[in-house]
Parts: sequence; structure tokens; C-alpha cells
Amino acid sequence: MANQNLSNAKTAKNDEFYTQYADIQKEINAYLDYDPHVFRGKTVLLPCDDPEWSNFTKFFAQNFELLGLKKLISTSYAPESKNYKIPYQPTLFETVQPYYSPDKTKTHGKIFVLERDITGDNRINIDDLEWQYLEGDGDFRSKEIRALRDEADIIVTNPPFSLFREFVAWLTEADKKFIIIGNMNAITYKEIFPLIKENKMWMGVSIHSGDREFGVPNTYPLEAAGWRIDEEGNKYIRVKGVRWFTNLDHGRRHEPLKLMTMAENFKHSKHKEIRGRKEYIKYDNYDAIEVPFTDAIPSDYEGAMGVPISFLDKYCPEQFEIIGQTQGDSGKELGLKPFDRELKKLNPSLRDGQLYYMENGIPQKPYARILIRKKQ
Repeated sequence: MANQNLSNAKTAKNDEFYTQYADIQKEINAYLDYDPHVFRGKTVLLPCDDPEWSNFTKFFAQNFELLGLKKLISTSYAPESKNYKIPYQPTLFETVQPYYSPDKTKTHGKIFVLERDITGDNRINIDDLEWQYLEGDGDFRSKEIRALRDEADIIVTNPPFSLFREFVAWLTEADKKFIIIGNMNAITYKEIFPLIKENKMWMGVSIHSGDREFGVPNTYPLEAAGWRIDEEGNKYIRVKGVRWFTNLDHGRRHEPLKLMTMAENFKHSKHKEIRGRKEYIKYDNYDAIEVPFTDAIPSDYEGAMGVPISFLDKYCPEQFEIIGQTQGDSGKELGLKPFDRELKKLNPSLRDGQLYYMENGIPQKPYARILIRKKQ
């Protein structure tokens, strides 16, 4: 499975995935459509990127003046901080620079800064990037990168998948605006979900389904399905379930879902699980109905509903209230009672802190659910 790439990255800490330029451009353009001045006069930090390869660096450097940026900062991890099976080799770009250091190239991160015209062509663009070695290895948790975080207004990056929780905490403790990429399942993390529930973080605009292709370093071991090598020898992998996470506003977030009534869903729904029913399934351990598809949410039900986590792709805070989520400790906080032994005998997959409903005398556990209620 292509998603095995995420598991491998988390286990081996090989999670330096290069986001494609087109994916970055499409997402950033959506914020500009909503507010053309969102980046004007701002300092943008791109941590967790290798500036030599990062399409984040390329995009923001090429569009520095169009976006009206004040300053662009891009940093990378030291090669020795990555768990690669193939020895690191510096690029020609690095070795021909006057500040190249064979001693620092493996143990120090790099920093690229763009804020002035150094070529003398009266423009500020990618040709004006200035770089140096960092004092340390470039870990975002270091004092050095924290100082850059505190200087920045907006942080944009694809953080290490294995450190997503820590990275979000790193952002929120400094109260920074951000646009980052993560796995959809991060929604259920106990450190992440409260931010979504409290409208301190929400889903981005441009990725709602399917998988995305990421570039990886030449040193990256290709050990799972869903990979390719192009004609120039560049390596790529495909990853399922990725999403943009942000706290920058965008127009999509305020578009209400178009809903049908219960009766209309039972008659016209495209989902056979809904079409032809007379009522929605009710959970046995929580006063809510099971709605297995976002487009099957009824417009005329006022109570609590359990919906897929993908609902957040279309969540409008003016239309719905998020009550909670039903995984692990979060489910226990909602008051979901532990399963008794007899129920577990009937369905051994049941876990405490999860919803269930009875079907033909057997307790059934739906996939991860978010509990919502329609606002009046």
C-alpha cells in the first residue's frame, strides 16, 4: 500500500518529503483569492525544508514581489540528523560556494534568506537568495530555529510526519499563523483535535481526497509500493490521506454544505446504505445517529450526529458545532462507557472510548467519527 510510506517514515524518521510545486501553488493561491494582501509585508519561515530542493523555497522566492513579502527564511536539517541508508553526498551547488565546509556539511543545517536585491537587477527573486550554514543541526526545536519562528509572521512547510504533534505544539505555543501538510489521521490525535474543535485550526483548501506525489532525496530507500523514478533519476512516492492544515482564513471554510432532508436522503441518496431506509441508525452508547457519509447529513435533524473525519474538508463553523471525537481518551471524555465482556465476546475488535450500534444482535463499530450538531 502507498500509505505504507508514512509508516516507514515514522519508524525510520525518513520523512523528508518534497511537496510538489503545483500543490503548493494551488493551495497558496486560494488564500490570495480570499485576501490578496495576506502575505504583504510579512516574514515567511519555511522550516523543515532543504532549501536546495524545496519547492516551498522556490515558490515563495519566485513570487517574493508578487506576494509583497518583507522577508523569506528557509532552513534545513543537517544530513547526519537523518537516518539514511546511503551515505550523504553534498551537491555541486554547495561545494562550489566560497563558504563550503567539508566539516559542516554533514553536521550543520543550512539557512537561506531572501530580503534584498543582491544581483542589482532592481528585483527581488530567487536569484537573490543568500545562504549560510546554521550554527546547529536545524532541528525546529532548537533555540536557533525557535528564534527564527518568533521573528516570522507566517510559517509554511511540510513538517516531519513523525513529529507532527510536536510541530503543531511548536507553532501554537508561539501563536503563529501557519499552512502545513499532515496526514488526515492527525485529526484524531488528542493534541490536534481540540484545536480543530475550538476553531484554532482547520483544513486547507485544495486537497480533499486521493493521494499526492512527493519527491524524496536520492538517499531515500524505496521499499514500499507507490513509487517511481523519473528520466532524470529523481525519486517520488505517493502518499494517501494527506491534507493541508491551517489557521489562515479562506473562503471555502465559510461555504455551508447543501443538505437534503431525511426523507430526501432515504429516497434520493447515491449511497445504498442510506437509500431505502426509514430512519438513521442510532448508537447504543451515545445519543446520536450514525451518518456514514458527509453528503448524507440530514438538514432536518437537530440532535447529535456521528460523521466521518473527512467531514472536516467541508466543515463550515457557521453551520455546525463540533461536539467531540470518538477515539480513545476523547471518546471516554464524551461519556462513552466501557464495553462489557459479553459485547466484546460478540465483537473482539471493540475498544473502550468508541461508538457502537447493534445490528442483527452483534455490536458494530463504525470507523473514526466526529460528533457534530447543526447550529440553529
